[in-house]
Amino acid sequence: MLAALKSILCPRRPAPSGPPEELRQFTSGDRLLQQSGISPAEDGWKITVDNGASLPLFELPLEDIDSAVLTYHAELKAENLDGQAYLEMWCRLPGRGEFFSKGLNAPVTGTTDWITCETPFLLKEGQKPDLLKLNIAATGKGTVFIRNIRVSKTPMA
Repeated sequence: MLAALKSILCPRRPAPSGPPEELRQFTSGDRLLQQSGISPAEDGWKITVDNGASLPLFELPLEDIDSAVLTYHAELKAENLDGQAYLEMWCRLPGRGEFFSKGLNAPVTGTTDWITCETPFLLKEGQKPDLLKLNIAATGKGTVFIRNIRVSKTPMA
């Protein structure tokens, strides 16, 4: 009984069937989707947050990905941020809609040095996305920096 309850409440993630593969890295030379309130800084971007928002940074078209974990990686730091900032990834599944993953487990707040953040999205068999949207979400007011943005794929058994 306890094992059955545990399998429902804490499902096990499938085991990787291979090493992570980098799909794309974004640099300060790449054009951002959101231009307002964002400027180049420290090998990445400086984002001024006034009232909190989810800011679109990049879109990544995808093909032939199935049974994998997609992971959005970036480095974040904050200056006088009176709320939180975290990574947000939207995954579009044709015919099903858009689904998200938020990096709420490791937000930046206050004033911090650079930290590495990531948010994963598990794709089950038959879930074949055609587009990823990479955002940064923030609450409150202050400054957030982001750099070393990349997306990786880990195949699952």
